[in-house]
Amino acid sequence: MLEIEDLNTYYGTSQALFGLAMTVEKGTVTTLIGRNGMGKTTTINSIMGIIPSEKGAIRFLGDEIRGLPSYQIAQKGIGLVPEGRQIFPNLTVRENLIATAANFSQSKKTWTLESVLEFFPALKDKLDNMGNQLSGGEQQMLAIGRALMLNPQLLILDEATEGLAPLIREQIWLRLSELKQSGLTILLIDKNLDALTRIADQHYIIEKGKTVWQGTSDQLTRSPELRTRYLGV
Repeated sequence: MLEIEDLNTYYGTSQALFGLAMTVEKGTVTTLIGRNGMGKTTTINSIMGIIPSEKGAIRFLGDEIRGLPSYQIAQKGIGLVPEGRQIFPNLTVRENLIATAANFSQSKKTWTLESVLEFFPALKDKLDNMGNQLSGGEQQMLAIGRALMLNPQLLILDEATEGLAPLIREQIWLRLSELKQSGLTILLIDKNLDALTRIADQHYIIEKGKTVWQGTSDQLTRSPELRTRYLGV
């Protein structure tokens, strides 16, 4: 579904990605993991056109999307749950969910306001609350719900459970598992390796802007040296 080849991205004159490559297969959960500052969020922002990349290819469903503006990339069928959630603080929960609702992928079974509230019942009693009146967990549910309202073919989550209470984190992982079971393709960044290895099919480790390892959850679990070398603090 998503193919990245030889991706090079800069912040001004400072290079952040050095020929990064990865593939996300349809119907799978793929993770991008690594220490802080290694280029994970830069990769996501490059995919979404938030940061322009200088070289390489980013293909979604066979079409080149590198160089497109972010709104056109979203219209191709990619939904983003950004780091820090970035919900609209001065809109209500209802307005956050319906403001960008669409069906760019022409899905037959669509996400609606009602189905998102059924998926995240905690938001039902918060419909008239402003975004900045929600807890961190509620904001993350809202951010995921907002992305689902695009009816994407690929859902990208940057730091899916960062800063959330343990109980809320478990709820988010449960919902992501349900999304996987529904057939939705997911690209995921998070630091919780135990949860990632339970849900994901494929993992990519990034180090200093390069892909240095890829493999399955079983391979990652059986290789403690990988955690020490690339993921340990």
